[in-house]
Amino acid sequence: MLSIEEIKLLIEKLEKVKKEDLQKLIDSNLKILKDLALAIDANNDQIINRLDKTPEWFILDNQQKKEKPLIDEALRRQIQLKIFQFGRTNAYNSLEIGPGNGMFSMDFRTWAQQFYLDILPQVEDPIRKMFPRAHQKRLIFYKTKNTECSNIPQNSCNFVFSWDTFPFFTQNHVQQYIHDIKRVLIDGGYCMIQYADCHFDIDLQNAKRGYWNYNTKTEMIRMIEEEGYKVIEMNQFRPGANYAIFQKPGKQNPVVYKKLEITLD
Repeated sequence: MLSIEEIKLLIEKLEKVKKEDLQKLIDSNLKILKDLALAIDANNDQIINRLDKTPEWFILDNQQKKEKPLIDEALRRQIQLKIFQFGRTNAYNSLEIGPGNGMFSMDFRTWAQQFYLDILPQVEDPIRKMFPRAHQKRLIFYKTKNTECSNIPQNSCNFVFSWDTFPFFTQNHVQQYIHDIKRVLIDGGYCMIQYADCHFDIDLQNAKRGYWNYNTKTEMIRMIEEEGYKVIEMNQFRPGANYAIFQKPGKQNPVVYKKLEITLD
């Protein structure tokens, strides 16, 4: 039996391959599949409840990753090198969404202030302990519910980053989040966000088992562009490590990101 994730992926693939000689067949199957996907999303309470992760779920997930990290040193270094490309000025602040156990949190220490946004207040103390006393006043933590970031100063950040967080969100949640953080970004500010791309088997399997939520590169581009951003780069370090870099329109940001191909020996 097809999973809801496989149904949505098939819908997307059928929409891409429309040809005149196949139009009737494709349209009829698309209608059946779309009606089925809509019915499951709207009426299956078990699936709906699975989509919305609770704070308790994130606490357990953080504990498991602390004991057995999913990101190895080679991948961590690749992500870190990307972050450093956006930190060539200390005139503005950074925002990390979902810092979790703080794997990347110290990589933002060159920014004027480092904002951290998480659903769990418990993440603050362990991350603060990573930094020396003199740096503490530059660390500001905010608690969020869903996409709430209204306490973060408007037009205060030139870089927003998130890894190992957005794959857990529904597409509606992802789009609302990237809508809300526009208020936080300066004109010309960048975002770098990991997302699930179910065109790849590892991402699709994570979605089918309910760990991640369904998303694809196609849909991610659509959401980013609908919110008025410019897509700068859509790439992956490896399957399961997909990222999007996109920019808010404007020229206030003194940092200009240039795509850099990273190779490891």
